[in-house]
Order: sequence, then structure tokens, then C-alpha cells
Amino acid sequence: MSGPTASAPPTEGGARVETPFRRFVADFRESRVAVGALGVFALIFAAAMLCSLISPQNPYDLRQLDIMDGKLPPGSVSGDGLVFWLGSDSQGRDMVSAILYGLRTSFLVAVTSGVLAAFVGTSVGLFAAYYGGRFDTVLMRMVDIKLAFPAILIALVLLAVLGQGVGKIVFALVIIQYAYYARTVRASALVERRKEYVEAAHCLALPKSRILFRHILPNCLPPLIVVGTIQIANSIALEATLSFLGVGLPITEPSLGLLIANGFEYILSGVYWISFFPGLALLVTIVSINLVGDHLRDVLNPRLQK
Repeated sequence: MSGPTASAPPTEGGARVETPFRRFVADFRESRVAVGALGVFALIFAAAMLCSLISPQNPYDLRQLDIMDGKLPPGSVSGDGLVFWLGSDSQGRDMVSAILYGLRTSFLVAVTSGVLAAFVGTSVGLFAAYYGGRFDTVLMRMVDIKLAFPAILIALVLLAVLGQGVGKIVFALVIIQYAYYARTVRASALVERRKEYVEAAHCLALPKSRILFRHILPNCLPPLIVVGTIQIANSIALEATLSFLGVGLPITEPSLGLLIANGFEYILSGVYWISFFPGLALLVTIVSINLVGDHLRDVLNPRLQK
């Protein structure tokens, strides 16, 4: 008798069954732009997370810096043989290393604030849609008040009161972003609440928490994923903007916004690379995330599919 064999993929009538995940991957791969953007984002994200291993230097370790290497143009060689492929800033930091460290901070801030904002906003939207009445009215009016003010204005006010720091930026971004998740989830949950499977769950006297998180929430995930993708890009842009304005991260922390601000005063003198390359890295990162999010919206929304 022959030994055990590997299980074959599920088939139906000799043909492979198309699961929802396979269908999603096939639909996503139809756009070469989205696939390319996802590849660029994955490369940038991996490089940023591994910056301490692949960077030529630690740009925020004073023992590795030499002021004599300040403002060297791209391709220059330092006194100890280090090649500054993208030049150096006024403090002698390698721009490649500084950009990678700044990207790591941007991703950590964006992902942390995105997860917390999604948790808060999803909870608000679910409870508002499920319970309705005055509870829904009070929660949504609070969300509307928040959405009435520009995001950058709220962040500036909060950081002016709280001060600088990674944790304080994350808190400000959560306050800014949770309303988008709440609005999105509430709109989807209102539709799901009126469907037959929710009525059947009520007839079976299932716990409300199970109805909310096991039945309604999974059907609200497609628009939530799209909003989360877009908000990650917005968080990266907001963190860089706040740091550029001097109210975000302190100068001792890596940030693309701080790098752009540090080189801004030298642009007119021809030292363009201190601001240009961090700005280019920021632009490519945000555009790649937005392209992926835009195609996810088309794939996950049946009304937008051909």
C-alpha cells in the first residue's frame, strides 16, 4: 500500500473551488498599479523595520557622528570611509540611515494610532447602530462635532497642551481618527442590523455581545479595512507635518518631518538633499499606501466592480 499523500486542494466536479480569499487575491492582482504599489510599500516597510540592521550608521548615536561630515553632497565619502549615497545633513548624519529611522517612527506611530482608533471608533459605531435612540444621537453628535474641525487644528491644540512625544502624537491621532471609523462602522451596522440573520439571532436569545462581535462586525470589515488603509497614510502625513511645525517629535527622535525642517533653511544655498530625499521617501510611501487602499475599495465594494 502506498504511504500517505498530501491533501489536494478542494475541488468540485474536477475543478478547483474558488474560495473568497482566492477570489479576493485574483481581483486584487488584476491591477498592476496596485500590485506594484503593494510591492513598493512592502519593501519600504521591511527596510524601515530592519533599519537598525541594514543602516550604514545609527544617525541618532552621537558617538557615530562627526560635524566635519556635515552637508556633504550625495556620493561623498566621510573621513572614516562611509559613503553618503544620499548625502549628509548639517550634523553629519547619513541621509539613508536617517530616512530609514524616520520611516520606522512613522510606521510605528501610524499603526499604533490606527489600531487604537479602529478599536474606539468601531466600538462607538457598533453600539450606536445597535442600540439606536438617544444613545445613537449623543454618540453621533459627538462624532459630528469632531468632524466639523480640521484634523491638523485639533492635533495642534492637543499637542500644544500635552507637549511633544511619540505617545502624545499617538493620542492626538486617535482623537482625530476614531470618528472616521465610527461613521463607517455605524453605516454598515445599520444595514446589517435589519437583516434576517440578526433577527434570527435575537429569536434564539443569543447574547448581545455575540450578536455584535460575531455576527454584525465581520460583515462590517470590508469598508473598515479600506478606511484603515487610508488612515495609515494620513497618520504618516500628519506626524511628519506636526514634526515639521515643531510640535510633534523632539529633535532627539527620528522623524521625516524633522529632517525636512532641518534642511529647509539650506535649500536656497544649494544644499537640497537634506529636505528633498526625506520628502521623496514620504511622498512615495503615502502614494503607495493610497494606491493600495484605492484598489482595495474597488475590490471590496461590489458596486464598484465591473
